[in-house]
Amino acid sequence: MSLSIVILAAGKGTRMKSAITKVMHKLAGRPLVEHVIDTAKRLEPSNLTVVTGNGAEQVQLLLETKNVTEVMQHEQLGTGHAVMQATAQFANAEQVLVLYGDVPLTQLSTLQQLIDCGDANSLRILTTELAEPTGYGRIVRNDAGDVTCIIEQKDADAQTLTIQEVNSGIMVLPAKWLADSVAKLTNNNAQGEYYLTDMVSLAVTEGIAINTVCCSDNAEVAGVNTRQQLAALERHYQLLQANELMVNGVTLADPSRIDIRGQLTTGTDITIDVNVIFEGEVTLANNVEIGANCIIKDATIGEGTIILANSMIDSSTIGANVNIGPFARLRPGTVLADKAKIGNFVETKNANIGKGSKVNHLSYIGDTDMGSDVNIGAGTITCNYDGANKHRTTIGDRVFVGSDTQLVAPVTVEDDATIGAGTTLRKTAPADALTLTKSEQRTVKGWRRPVKKI
Repeated sequence: MSLSIVILAAGKGTRMKSAITKVMHKLAGRPLVEHVIDTAKRLEPSNLTVVTGNGAEQVQLLLETKNVTEVMQHEQLGTGHAVMQATAQFANAEQVLVLYGDVPLTQLSTLQQLIDCGDANSLRILTTELAEPTGYGRIVRNDAGDVTCIIEQKDADAQTLTIQEVNSGIMVLPAKWLADSVAKLTNNNAQGEYYLTDMVSLAVTEGIAINTVCCSDNAEVAGVNTRQQLAALERHYQLLQANELMVNGVTLADPSRIDIRGQLTTGTDITIDVNVIFEGEVTLANNVEIGANCIIKDATIGEGTIILANSMIDSSTIGANVNIGPFARLRPGTVLADKAKIGNFVETKNANIGKGSKVNHLSYIGDTDMGSDVNIGAGTITCNYDGANKHRTTIGDRVFVGSDTQLVAPVTVEDDATIGAGTTLRKTAPADALTLTKSEQRTVKGWRRPVKKI
């Protein structure tokens, strides 16, 4: 059965007290609506449409990158009115799934179960049961247990308010029937809006079969209207990720103190201390150890590598049995070969560090190609920037660089060279030799800073 999906994302979100439109607030590092879009795409719909309205300009760039169709709801007159705006988008489908841009944690399996609980000619509703259902539309059933209607909180009488089964808002409807019938909705209610939920009573009147799936995890159907609700969903999501990691062989010092803001792929026997943040695409091989308060983004970490506390790794590739930190910062383009070591207060950027090479203390290695078994002394700096352009430093195998050395790029240090402490190297340091520099302080008159190359 062909499936079209409509995501409603036009609400104002006034309770968020923010200039950012509600569906663009982030959960696990991604906008709420992006979570919904990504789940929807996994159902492989024939058409995917997002209905925007308030703050549409904030959502549009995301929709372009996701290759998703947008339709505008210029006036926010209710969920039924929002679906009316997308009628042309689902006209050629057999069934329509309606989702919400502020309900980010609905699982693919739950949506598939909802789709499969009836045929294309039935109306299917995702419900849940809440101990405290205030604010939700109630599922009203007859004595036979059949759904007769959904009554919104503001329109409910005292007896209806005692019902604990509530409407999630997520529905699957016959596409042609929806397109023909949505115009029959009225706004004769306390909100003065056109409710999509009124399609239920219309279906009852017209003899359309109604099926329901009751979701056991309330968080799957929880919407975000306040920052408190967003924080609660964030913790729920992160605990789900933590539990999955532990099932897959990862030891967490505290499952409530880890944040995964992207895709984390793990091996086994990994140990992660508290307050570690993973962003983007991160892969951890077997037996990796990560200390407290580390941030790892878009990185691959090899087997047996140890990352000590308070280290930051961004867009880097780390080999096996590497030691990093504490307080190390690996910036984009860093590649560490097996058994390399990056110590405390060391920063690297766009650098290739060879097998077994060590940069142990208080150094900056940028735009550098370094061979194997190199030792870099404390306080060493590769001076890669002349004020306008970047230049590379090349360091051969088995080089020893003394402390407090400046390598002024472009410059080469050949294999087995030794650089004395305090050297400022501006020319090639030859192989198998000790290179020292000493220069009295002087001022060069008429010197001009270089200009940027075009």
